[in-house]
Amino acid sequence: MIAKLLRSGAVVGALLVLLAGPALASGKGTPNEAKAMAEKAAAHLQSAGAETAFADFTAGKPPFKDRDLYVVAIAQDGTDVAHGGNAALVGKNIMELRDPSGKPLVKEILAVKDAGWVEYSFQNPTTKAIEPKKSYVIHQGDYWVLVGAYAK
Repeated sequence: MIAKLLRSGAVVGALLVLLAGPALASGKGTPNEAKAMAEKAAAHLQSAGAETAFADFTAGKPPFKDRDLYVVAIAQDGTDVAHGGNAALVGKNIMELRDPSGKPLVKEILAVKDAGWVEYSFQNPTTKAIEPKKSYVIHQGDYWVLVGAYAK
């Protein structure tokens, strides 16, 4: 009887490990999810106004934060006005910020006319590692709203 329970326990354990694999893999946001969140953020900026939207983005709570996805907003002069991944950047001019390869990422973000993708490397706040990132950028009035998905 005990041997039978141990065998069935082992089977249940093995099934749990197999089923947990996809759940663990889903801990990262996808580019499609990043784009959807950026679109939601741009709509919120337009409807709620800058002050409310930026506070909501920086608070780092759903629907503007999900796993490693978060909203960033940058003013046309390069000032970080909202950052759901690192609130310490809010209020800082990041125009000259470059990724580890030297890419002038803020200048590339501000070059987006309406909406589009920008690729660079950045520190993932979840893993603390520098990782490739693909951000969907939306130019909304005097601001650029973006959400990126980490590739690793």
